[in-house]
Amino acid sequence: MADPHTMSARGASFVLLGALLTACGYGATFLLSMHFRSAGGGDVDTGVALVEAMVGALIGVPLVAWLAHSIGTARTAALAALVVGAGVVGFALIDRAGSLSVVPGLLVGVGWGAFYLAAPMMLAERTTDTERERWFLRFGSFQMAGVGGGPAVASLAIRNWHWTTGTVFCTVGGLCAMAAVMLECFGRLSPASLPAARPVRQRWGREMMAIARTHAIYPIAIIALGSSVFSGLMTFQMSMAQETGVKAGTFFGLYSATVVVIRWLLSALVIRMRVDATTQILLGFMILSVAVTFAVPHHALLHSASAVLLGTGYGLIYPIVQAQAVNSAAARHRRAVLTWFVASYFVGVFGFPALGSLVLVTLGRTMLLTLIAACGLAALLLSVVEHRKRVSVAVF
Repeated sequence: MADPHTMSARGASFVLLGALLTACGYGATFLLSMHFRSAGGGDVDTGVALVEAMVGALIGVPLVAWLAHSIGTARTAALAALVVGAGVVGFALIDRAGSLSVVPGLLVGVGWGAFYLAAPMMLAERTTDTERERWFLRFGSFQMAGVGGGPAVASLAIRNWHWTTGTVFCTVGGLCAMAAVMLECFGRLSPASLPAARPVRQRWGREMMAIARTHAIYPIAIIALGSSVFSGLMTFQMSMAQETGVKAGTFFGLYSATVVVIRWLLSALVIRMRVDATTQILLGFMILSVAVTFAVPHHALLHSASAVLLGTGYGLIYPIVQAQAVNSAAARHRRAVLTWFVASYFVGVFGFPALGSLVLVTLGRTMLLTLIAACGLAALLLSVVEHRKRVSVAVF
């Protein structure tokens, strides 16, 4: 492995800022509801666009291994950032009803899916085992700051400077291009000690049958449900905030700030706790976030409380559940477990809004929140069942 000291402060600044700006590209999808409404559409259009993004993500994930070997992980991450930016700009330029309307969603999905895998691979090649956790924490904090902070700043620009969503999307596309340049510079300043390994042909479908017989299937399902809670509250925040006297930008900003603070302050403590207890506590915070959202029309301060609860729960649960999935599988299945885990995450993040948009349009805000809460409760139930099965196996 590379000496951790080869990652200079200058190189680290490029990769961390690159992650922040690329994440703003994904965060821009939380403004799609507003964008399509201004174009004469609605939340169903948002759902369709995010289904296209889900398909793109499931295409982008398998491409990473081949691209990483061909051009390197850093350049792959840079290319992915550029693709995210192109997709975001596409939403501003291509009419929702046109024949090319499918392109922006696919591009955002391909880019974010590839970045989500290539960026951690890029860091893993340049850090030692003892340094890696610290760098992953820093990287994840900047990434989550972009996911929530990007739309928060965009909301301010729309409200105070009278920007259109099209102007915001074009600006975010420019930020993603800057991120691509930064990530390319990072690759040159901090070269990997070893080239990426050749991609190995994997039979992911067959391996899924073996994974389904292990405890790894539980965290894979839990992350799909947990990310559905996250995407449901974030994607439709603009619609849910209407006529309640609250601002969606406040939710995005508080969520982002909470994630960063919680990760820096509590991550070491959470790592030392029992995995099952930690998972259930964090899922409980997410469920409380949804429960509080039901009462937002009655008290504006509950809107902020919901953002803090979601940031606390979802901000910490992803790496914990990911580690649980890997540790629950035999070594020969771990690559497949990670692939299915990421795919499950994207099904929740991009796929759930398609169902959520139909529920919101046909049945209303209350039923959408009920569906989101049901996802959270199902994830908590799976965590409890998984723990009990693990205990019973240990006893016998």
